[in-house]
Amino acid sequence: MADPILNECINPVCPFSGKPVEPDSLTFYRGHTVGFCNPGCRDKFAASPDDFPDAKTLFDERIKDNAE
Repeated sequence: MADPILNECINPVCPFSGKPVEPDSLTFYRGHTVGFCNPGCRDKFAASPDDFPDAKTLFDERIKDNAE
């Protein structure tokens, strides 16, 4: 799988801080590019998404909206 790309990111702001997504802080979730404000936030989520139900809910809603 290719590296995540900022213009494919489904969220404009970090679900934790509300700050803008940064290009060095992207990862994949359910096959979609999601972003965070810094690599630390990204790494916490990527290591254990189930520990962050609010972020998962936000991403799941964005994925659903993009599918419609």
